[in-house]
Amino acid sequence: MKTSICIFSLLLLMSILVVVAFGGSFDQEFDVTWGYGRVKILENGQLLTLSLDRSSGSGFKSKRQYMFGKIDMKIKLVPGNSAGTATTYYLSSQGPSHDEIDFEFLGNVSGEPYILHTNVYAQGKGDREQQFYLWFDPTKDFHTYSILWNPRSIIFSVDGTPIRQYKNLEATNGIPYPKNQPMWLYSSLWNAEEWATRGGLVKTDWSKAPFIASYRNFNAQTCVSSSCSNNPAANSWLTQSLDTSGLARMKWVQKNYMIYNYCTDAKRFPQGFPHECSLN
Repeated sequence: MKTSICIFSLLLLMSILVVVAFGGSFDQEFDVTWGYGRVKILENGQLLTLSLDRSSGSGFKSKRQYMFGKIDMKIKLVPGNSAGTATTYYLSSQGPSHDEIDFEFLGNVSGEPYILHTNVYAQGKGDREQQFYLWFDPTKDFHTYSILWNPRSIIFSVDGTPIRQYKNLEATNGIPYPKNQPMWLYSSLWNAEEWATRGGLVKTDWSKAPFIASYRNFNAQTCVSSSCSNNPAANSWLTQSLDTSGLARMKWVQKNYMIYNYCTDAKRFPQGFPHECSLN
């Protein structure tokens, strides 16, 4: 019975949505939110850079809100000694009961790997962190970081390889899931030396400033209103979850590159792990 209700709810939700594709130049799709002199849009809007110095970091925000979406961005992270810096790339609604889907890239000293930090907030509650090393140097070239958010699941991917899936278990198990609030896309580069690198033990080396992160090839397919089902083939992401091949690739990443999983942190959850840990 619960499964039937869940399927009906998903179909009803999809019937009142319409897919819109966004992309193109950064000046058309985003507004600078802070650190104005440290945000540069170059190459006729095809390249955006954020910078951080001792005075300030910088950030931008999408002009539009997205209600479910498949969002891709190519990012080249701060090279060299990036310890103390945090580059963020995330979806978020507003208010105390906000929803949020996070990529955060925590800098490190030269020669040491970045930490890719992920989190999911639903109805104002987060604490669902998973962290990874990457299998390449993310400062040498651009790589594609993707968020797929649909009524069934959230999938984090790097260069098309899924690294994490968070399923919608709300109807069957009462676990909150981001499904009712549209979200903006945000990105920022800021000084997080109090916690970013080895828990704050390694501070920012300001002699290396300005620190610069670069962005290209933003693309978003997103729902806003009316009907998403007009072209099921083009909108296949709306019902997508990981198939056998995707699950195998995700398990490979998690086996070889995951360095923290809240679902295995017994010290943090002495009374038992969150319910989704046994279901996701």
